[in-house]
Amino acid sequence: MLQGIKLLNASPVLLSYTLNLLSQNKNYFNNNNQNLKILLNDLSIIHSNGSLECNVDNLCTNSIKITPGSLYFAIKGSRFDGNKFIDEAIYRGAVAIITDQEISDKKVPVIQVEDCRVTLGTIAQRFYNYPDQSLNMIGITGTNGKTTVTYLVHHILNSASKKTGMIGTIKYALGNKSLPADHTTPEAIEIHKILSQIKSNNCTHAVMEVSSHGIDQARVNDINFNIAAFLNLTRDHIDYHKTFEEYFTVKSKLFTGETGHKPQNAVINIDDNYSDKLLDLIPNDVNLVTFGMTKAATIFGSDIKFSDNGVTFNVTWPDGNTTVMTSMLGKYNVSNILAALAICYTLGIDVSESVQYLKDFQGVPGRMEPVSAGQPYNVLVDYAHTDDALKNTLSMLREITAGKLIVIFGCGGNRDRKKRPLMTKAVQQYADLAWATSDNPRNESIASIFNDMKEGLTDSNRIIFEEDRRWAIKSAIDAAKSGDCILIAGKGHETYQEINSVVEPFDDRLIAHELIENKFSNNYEYV
Repeated sequence: MLQGIKLLNASPVLLSYTLNLLSQNKNYFNNNNQNLKILLNDLSIIHSNGSLECNVDNLCTNSIKITPGSLYFAIKGSRFDGNKFIDEAIYRGAVAIITDQEISDKKVPVIQVEDCRVTLGTIAQRFYNYPDQSLNMIGITGTNGKTTVTYLVHHILNSASKKTGMIGTIKYALGNKSLPADHTTPEAIEIHKILSQIKSNNCTHAVMEVSSHGIDQARVNDINFNIAAFLNLTRDHIDYHKTFEEYFTVKSKLFTGETGHKPQNAVINIDDNYSDKLLDLIPNDVNLVTFGMTKAATIFGSDIKFSDNGVTFNVTWPDGNTTVMTSMLGKYNVSNILAALAICYTLGIDVSESVQYLKDFQGVPGRMEPVSAGQPYNVLVDYAHTDDALKNTLSMLREITAGKLIVIFGCGGNRDRKKRPLMTKAVQQYADLAWATSDNPRNESIASIFNDMKEGLTDSNRIIFEEDRRWAIKSAIDAAKSGDCILIAGKGHETYQEINSVVEPFDDRLIAHELIENKFSNNYEYV
C-alpha cells in the first residue's frame, strides 16, 4: 500500500501517474468495489458515452471529496450546481459522472439520467449491498419529537437485547461506536454506508429520523421500512416547502409508498390535527397502530400528573395497562413516550416490558437538559425552535415554576421568516422576562432577523433584544432568583454558532454552566 504521498505542487505528469497508481489499489480508499455497468443495470438512462465497464470504489456528491475510483453525482442544489465541478471531479480521479444535464466531451463516461437524486439513492443502496433489507428499519417523521422518540426506541430495543443502530440529529450509533451527526437525515450515500456499518456490527434493527428534506430529496427512496411513524405536523421549513399543504404532502410519502416502498406498519399519533388526513392515504395492506391521549388509540395515555420532577401517567394497550413514571417533563414527552411504546409494541415487545426499560433512560442531549452548578433555580437547555415547540415547552414550565419564567431564544437566519413573529408571541404568552438573541444567523444580519421578530412584539418591557448570545445568557442568570426557571431555547445539543459563513464554538450548556459558576464564585465579569 502507498503511504505518505504528498501531491502538493506535483507536476501534472506525476499527479496523473500517482492517481492512476492509487486507483489500481482497490482497497486504499474504500472496501467496496463495484462494476459501473452492474450498478446501472435496469436504470432508465437518457444518454451515456464511453465504456461502462469500469470499477467504482466510492460514491461522491462533493467534488472536493473525490478520491481515485469515485463515481461523481453532479447534483444541482439550492446553493451549488454540481455540474459546474465536473472537471474538478475528473481531475481528482472520478471514473464516471452521473448528471441530469446533457454534457459531452469529457474524458470519462458521462451518464445522463432523468433525476440525479433518485438515481443516487438507488445506486447507493446497490453499492452497499442493500443493508436496509437485512435490518428491521424504523423511520420516524414529524415536526417535533423525532430525536427524543428515536433515542427512546433505541434505548428500549437495546435493553430488550435487540441490537439496534441509530441515525439522527445528534449522532449516528453504529452498534459498537457512535459518530457525531451533521444532518438529521444524511444524504443517501451516507445513509446506506451507515446502515452497512450497522449491519456489519451484527445489529438486527435500525431506527432513524426522517426529515421532510430527506423525503423530498429522495435520500430515503427505496429503503425498506418495517415501521414508519408519524408524530405531528406544525409550522416549520415553509421557506423550503412554500406551503403547509406541500409540507404535509411530502411527509405523507413515507407512508403511501411514493418513496419506492410501502412500510409494513404505520404508527400514527391520532391526537395530531393531520392524522385523519394521513390515515385516509395509508394503503389498506399496511398494518396500523395508533397512539395518543384518547381511548380510540391502540395505545393511549391517561391520568397524567405533572411535577417539577417529571410526569406520571397510565398507559393502556390491547393486552393490559400499567403506570409510567419518568423524569422527562411535559405533556409532549408523554406523547413521545407513547410513540416509542407503540413502535416497540409493533415490533413485538410487551408495553409493560418497555416501561420497565424506561426507568434507566438518561434523557436526550439538549432536550430539556438541566444545567446544574449549585444555583437555587432551574436552568434548562432545549432545542425548541418553532412557535409550536416554544408553546408546548413554556406552557409546561409555566405550570411547574413557582417563580419567574425567564427565556432566551432566537430565530435562525436564512430560514422561514414568517415564523419569527409567531415565536415572539409564543414567548410573550408565557414568559415573565425574555432575551431575544442570535441563533445561527448564518448569512443574514441579526438586525434583519430582529425586525421580523419585533412584528410579534406586544409588550416591549418583557423582551430585551441583545445580539450577543453569551451576554443574553449572562443577563438572564443575573436576573434569576430562587424558585425561578431559565429556559435557553433554540440550539439544544448544538456546539456552535454559524455567523457569516463562519462556524464558531458555542455550547449553551457549557456557557451557562461557566457563567453560573462565575456568578457564585464572585468572579463574574463578562469576557
